[in-house]
Amino acid sequence: MNDDLHRILIKGGITSPGELKDSIAMLEAAGLSEVYFGSRQDLLFPLNDVKKDHLEKISKYNTDIIANRSYQNIVCSYVSVDIFDTTYWLKGSTYLYLLEQFDFLPKLKINITDPKQRLVPIFSGNLNFVASEQEDYWYLNIQLPHWKKSAYYPVLIYSWDMVTLCRAIEEVYHTMDNVDQLFTVLNQRMQTHNNKTINKELHIPFLTFPYYEGMNRMGLDQFWLGLYWRNNRYDLKFLKEFCGFCLDNSIGKICITPWKSFIIKGIPKESRPELERFLGQRGINVRHSQLEMNWHLPVDDKEALELKKYLVNSFDQNDISTYGLTFGISKDVGKQSHFSSIVIEINPLSQLVEKYNAKPTYNVCHFKNFDPNTRQYLIYAQDVDQKELPNLLIELSKQYFLQLGNEDAPKEKKTEKMEQTMHAVHQCQSCLTVYDEAIGEPQSNIAPNTKFEDLQEDYVCLVCGSEKSIFKKVEIAMV
Repeated sequence: MNDDLHRILIKGGITSPGELKDSIAMLEAAGLSEVYFGSRQDLLFPLNDVKKDHLEKISKYNTDIIANRSYQNIVCSYVSVDIFDTTYWLKGSTYLYLLEQFDFLPKLKINITDPKQRLVPIFSGNLNFVASEQEDYWYLNIQLPHWKKSAYYPVLIYSWDMVTLCRAIEEVYHTMDNVDQLFTVLNQRMQTHNNKTINKELHIPFLTFPYYEGMNRMGLDQFWLGLYWRNNRYDLKFLKEFCGFCLDNSIGKICITPWKSFIIKGIPKESRPELERFLGQRGINVRHSQLEMNWHLPVDDKEALELKKYLVNSFDQNDISTYGLTFGISKDVGKQSHFSSIVIEINPLSQLVEKYNAKPTYNVCHFKNFDPNTRQYLIYAQDVDQKELPNLLIELSKQYFLQLGNEDAPKEKKTEKMEQTMHAVHQCQSCLTVYDEAIGEPQSNIAPNTKFEDLQEDYVCLVCGSEKSIFKKVEIAMV
């Protein structure tokens, strides 16, 4: 994402038509005509010469414009309530009450989600609250910024202790090395007796990715509408007019999704004809192909958008189904920055080759069983050209459908398969680029089967230029 973008943090991605209209007035006063949606359900936009303090004074809702990158938006799955399956006790009002209690701007990423939905990522935060089967109690999965692995808090958290716990963690997390230490410190600080013992481990069911666009029935006499812009550039004039429609038809909430779209729930049956006329008169398409809707891209990144268009066009020409799969394009190699089934990583060009107009190479990765909730990241192919990507992704999509429904296969067979696919390479610890002895490095005129030890001492990483001594021998999963 473009780090120069300013943000309006919309807690949980939930806003009212009046609040959104107020934010639009601020952006228009700054001379803007469009806004981006972020993966954490927030608004993003460039600000150049306009002072944000002046814009904030325009707001009737005391809306803050956030320039500081250290603050994070709270993500929640309120958007899924009443339109997808939900845990029996988790209502929309529960999310609203919890979010209202957050009276501080968190610096840790907080996710509050239902495990029975897939529209909102469950484990993409630092503090991941996941609803349990016990009413008003949550599992807490923690991966602090300096931790290499995530861990579960040893007890279930009571709903009304959530904010207090988050605030306490924010105060001490820098010095916490593991979850046991964190639990001990927090117990001394909070002295709460509302926790519950975990009787069974959290199980996240495998769910195919839902279609989240168009007009859809919601109960007997209401509808919900999902709207998606393929370039993530939402026209402020349209949004303002749409907020006016919602206000005129007593529609109380607008929800931004992590997929850079928005959903409106509770549209009265009698308002549907007027809404269809409203969208039709403005030429709004409400039936995009899922081939292009199930993608996570960096915000305001032309290179990533063009790559997506190229790949989606290839899928379409080959008549390939990707139903249930999600894709991400990332420039953070090895960092799992997108919570998608399949991730295409763009390898950075080193300064040595940049001046020669060299084209980037790509890595193709996926999560185990193509389920991001497994959090087991596997490398499928490395350092491939763009023209090779469509066939690799088509092969992966076929593998997805072959294994679909076999997630409960015996563990012994899965383990055996994993052992067969482990492959030793030497990896740069600066940028995570790998040197594979079996392949060599054609770009540097290094022949296949050249041992890493036999490389010249002045060998440097092709991508970041790090010295040979920075490389470390590791094993990676290869298909």
